[in-house]
Amino acid sequence: MKLIGLTGGVGMGKSTVAGFLLAQGARVVDTDDLARELVRPGQPALDEIRAVFGERVFLPGGLLNRPLLAETVFANENLRRQLESILHPRIRDRWSAIVEHWRAENVSLAVVIIPLLFETQVEEAFHKIVCVACSPASQQERLLARGWPTDQIRHRIASQLPVEQKLARSHYAIWTEGRMEVARAQISRIVQKL
Repeated sequence: MKLIGLTGGVGMGKSTVAGFLLAQGARVVDTDDLARELVRPGQPALDEIRAVFGERVFLPGGLLNRPLLAETVFANENLRRQLESILHPRIRDRWSAIVEHWRAENVSLAVVIIPLLFETQVEEAFHKIVCVACSPASQQERLLARGWPTDQIRHRIASQLPVEQKLARSHYAIWTEGRMEVARAQISRIVQKL
């Protein structure tokens, strides 16, 4: 099985590229989805989050107020690191288990979307790493379209390695500027090489 790590900056098109890879027959798991599963009611990570951040990041009924937690951690590096120490090992365990299941099924191509792939130092787990990128102006525009305030965008971008470093450390790059047909063609060429 060829295992691809898919990374890139926030708002640069990782989900779109993952959709193209699915269409090429790859199995895909998104670590952002795993993170959301880990903070559902009844999950052990939720108790640890409550112990660190208190009740203020919870809604009535015990649901995690994810937007408030994000606002809190992206404005404070120490708190962000505490949250990452709770979630990242669990996220890695989950995607590793999924990958092992796919390996047992003899899946030929699998992709794990990890925005913080290099930051979490998991590059050795992958045969190849693909970085998705676009211009800073397009990134800003896309994040504003999500309704994110400018200061939150700045904090989130600052919490990741600069995309130039991610590109330099990756085996392949997919540029998501302009027409998506171009990105789709780039993906097809990468899949053929694999």
